[in-house]
Amino acid sequence: MPENEEQKEPFDISSLRKKLEGKSGKEYWRSLEHLSETEEFQAWTKHEFPQEPSLWDRSTTRRKFLQLMGSMIAMAGLAGCTRQPTEKIVPYVKAPEDLVPGKPLYFATAIPLAGYARGLLVESHMGRPTKVEGNPEHPDSLGAADILSQASVLSLYDPDRSQAVTHRGVISTWDSFVGKMKERLENEKIKKGRGLRILTETVISPTMAHQIENVLRLYPEAKWHQYGPVNRDDARQGALEAFGKDVIPQYRMNDADVVLSLDADFMYLKAGSIPYARAFAKRRRPDKNENKPAKMNRLYSVESTPTLTGARADHRLPLRASDIQSFMIALAEKLGLHVAGNSVHFSEEAQRWIDLVAEDLKRNRGRSLVVAGEGQPAMVHALAHILNDRLGNVGKTLFYTDPVELRSQDQMHSLQELVGDLEKGVVEDLIVLGANPVYKTPSDVNFAHSFKKAAFRVHLGLYSDETAYLSHWHIPESHYLESWSDARAYDGTASIVQPLIQPLYTSRTAHEVLAVLEDRAGRTSYELVREYWKEKSDSLDFNREWEVWLHDGVVKGTRFSERQVSVKPEISLKGERIPHVPGELEAIFRVDPTIGDGDYGNNGWLQELPKPLTRLTWENAALLGPYTAEKYRLSNGDVVELEMRGQKLEVPVWILPGHAKESLTLHLGYGRERSGRLANGVGFNAFKLQSHKRSSFDTGVRLRKTSKKHLLVSTQDHHSMMDRHLVRTADLDQYLHEPDFAQHMTHDPKPNETLYKPEEHLKGEYQWGMTIDLNACIGCGACTVACQSENNIPIVGKEEVANGREMQWIRVDRYFQGDLDQPDMFHQPVPCMHCENAPCEPVCPVGATTHSAEGLNDMTYNRCVGTRYCSNNCPYKVRRFNFYHYADEKIATLKMQKNPDVSVRSRGIMEKCTYCVQRINKAHIDSKKEDRKIRDGEVVTACQQTCPTQAIVFGDVSDPKTRVSQEKADSLNYGILADLGTRPRTTYLAQLRNPNPELAKFYDRKDKTQTATANHHG
Repeated sequence: MPENEEQKEPFDISSLRKKLEGKSGKEYWRSLEHLSETEEFQAWTKHEFPQEPSLWDRSTTRRKFLQLMGSMIAMAGLAGCTRQPTEKIVPYVKAPEDLVPGKPLYFATAIPLAGYARGLLVESHMGRPTKVEGNPEHPDSLGAADILSQASVLSLYDPDRSQAVTHRGVISTWDSFVGKMKERLENEKIKKGRGLRILTETVISPTMAHQIENVLRLYPEAKWHQYGPVNRDDARQGALEAFGKDVIPQYRMNDADVVLSLDADFMYLKAGSIPYARAFAKRRRPDKNENKPAKMNRLYSVESTPTLTGARADHRLPLRASDIQSFMIALAEKLGLHVAGNSVHFSEEAQRWIDLVAEDLKRNRGRSLVVAGEGQPAMVHALAHILNDRLGNVGKTLFYTDPVELRSQDQMHSLQELVGDLEKGVVEDLIVLGANPVYKTPSDVNFAHSFKKAAFRVHLGLYSDETAYLSHWHIPESHYLESWSDARAYDGTASIVQPLIQPLYTSRTAHEVLAVLEDRAGRTSYELVREYWKEKSDSLDFNREWEVWLHDGVVKGTRFSERQVSVKPEISLKGERIPHVPGELEAIFRVDPTIGDGDYGNNGWLQELPKPLTRLTWENAALLGPYTAEKYRLSNGDVVELEMRGQKLEVPVWILPGHAKESLTLHLGYGRERSGRLANGVGFNAFKLQSHKRSSFDTGVRLRKTSKKHLLVSTQDHHSMMDRHLVRTADLDQYLHEPDFAQHMTHDPKPNETLYKPEEHLKGEYQWGMTIDLNACIGCGACTVACQSENNIPIVGKEEVANGREMQWIRVDRYFQGDLDQPDMFHQPVPCMHCENAPCEPVCPVGATTHSAEGLNDMTYNRCVGTRYCSNNCPYKVRRFNFYHYADEKIATLKMQKNPDVSVRSRGIMEKCTYCVQRINKAHIDSKKEDRKIRDGEVVTACQQTCPTQAIVFGDVSDPKTRVSQEKADSLNYGILADLGTRPRTTYLAQLRNPNPELAKFYDRKDKTQTATANHHG
């Protein structure tokens, strides 16, 4: 994996600290390279297209120059006339009912994710699913979607998916498998299933759980095991210790004035993350009623690895994952709860946190919330439950329900029990459904070795993966968009998963495999799911009820009811203190923020999507903070050897400001060997260092720096706008004294001066514009993937991203501000600004970029000859040029995903955000047919529609009654680089924070002391 490169001197972290300490006021920076102003950074920002190969040297002759120019002109002509693949268009003899060319249909379904389901509406063109949106009727999506849901449509058409039943690696048939499986089951019936085992990940399908229970009744001595890489065992054990009941919390985030998050990224890719993030964002806007004070919520975050939730916190404290339990014990003591645990000496800063957070929680009894992360030990979860109870929060800011899992169990214990039975030779028939335990289990479990001891091994999966390779039979699994099933949301609400397309390959569902075990082979998934719900229904007209469920996307009345809980009268909380050995590091294991635990490793959209905080693409790295990097003299891309329990692994490192000291984060999901062309051999496999005893974090890591370097590609310095006033933030008190502070942060006192006369080219009935609320944006990147899906944006690969040639039309810039080890973090989505005075338009020699009467900066692809003058003249760096023919137009399945309303660009074309002009045109057509004006909110851009927090608003800015006009009239509204006179139609609402005044004073004193010390030494 590692690539040898020339060694560079590591960052001088101490000098960067002094540089920051000597600054007054706010200074935002993107990266350590930006802060240190290295030669590489200066060279990168100097050229818009860096690392472009030179076409000639000093010895170039006139003849050679003319030859080069001639070939360039010829290539430009060829690029503009790219020959498209030949296609035959055959019309329907009899068109299906309701199918109208050019008019998409929408179907409700749900995507099963890691232990929960998210409700969706899927757009279908002529029988092809092309775009995913959130279902407004579903409690877990509320009309929005996350990056995994948006990108799932690309996985449907993945040509690397498993396509045929195989037996020992040779193509076979489903009927052959059924016949062999029946033979094995006849033997199991004699032994009452003593040798039969079923292994799944967390099951949230009521029908699937019911089928497995039927199998267990047929074979009483068989066993069902569940295991997934996401650790839920500690959360379950914490509830049992606190209440004696297996329950899970449901948060009412909109009712919480003070939230304490303990290593919990509750806003991103978790069960309930969309409703939680939206409810939290609603409380970030100040109350404009002059008769009562502004009431914003306040978020404290104590975490090890920086997260999107931590980035939104008013105060964030980095602590090693193992120290958060001690922090919780000390906090509980302050709140009057005695806990038997090892005392820890905290720094002055952490102790001040404990005192002030405890006071704030007590002041807000019944209006506060303590949230524990799933990676924390059971004791932290138990204390969170008890403190919420003591603070009077239960029933107000949270309540409890049954767990979503259809059969809750200690998954790690279940996995170990299965491995033990395999080693004993007890297991004869092992059926693995939709799981990949050979890859996704800790190395010390050694599942691959034990797995081979089962006499008959069957695997059902989307890919012929690591587990499939060691199985006797592999059955291709149907994608959720081509299969019938059901699934429960985080609050228990059930949805019917209905297909939008026939299976592309000879695939099957888990229901069909289980039907064979139930001795009901031949039953379809549709029949099995419908039969289950018919038995559950008490309706006199089930057919009508079924149709309503399919239409709405939710099964009414299935939400879990609230469980009454009380803390056990006698409770003994004894936490295990994880020792810290000097000279050793702590390893934190987390699923990757873009590809999850590896299931989306072959999805190009997610591989190329920059990770929210590191902005890395196409692989993982060992993340560590500046303190740790300074201690080991490390720079980005240095390859280190990590050793734990005798296991060694070489990994590249990446320095992430804000990461806890003396620890490093390893993301799971990479280092695949058998998945697909995009995933195989990419990154390193962190499961190899994971332990079954402490799967979320562990101590005892030894780090040794090697002489190797590895190319890690991050987009954090791409498209830089060079230290201008881009992100504008203030504390709540500052806002109350100066409501229009954001509009005063500009160098030019006359930003509206211009050589243009806007009235000459803005004569349309509608004038389109957009606002992005930085108070609500969490930086999740869902807008980027939604735009990619809607607008047929290709991926370019790691090498091209390294050249700064990524094609996404919306980027999400991430900024740091303040101390290296504990900076504030900010996100700012940047689409095209659609400037009224667009600098790109007058420089285009062929009029490819022009302004519409409705205020859109249009691109005419047929005219573009690729001079890139427009990009050079764009101060916002939002234009993209496809240097190569990135769009795949040869693989048939990938062509099926394309949106027919948006052209697929050939090589040599400049492209950018269009405000989803195809959706605007559709609204024009619909309104004209009904002889009316376009209604406010009728045009919804792809980024706006998917945004979990509703941070994006789009509409007609010429109508003062529209929501976008009201947002632009807000005192927080501002335009970036508006001092250039571009008059951008995309503007922002500045971000506000609500810090604890006493904690803010503590940091002010600390900063002044550090600055004075730096000046003295200077």
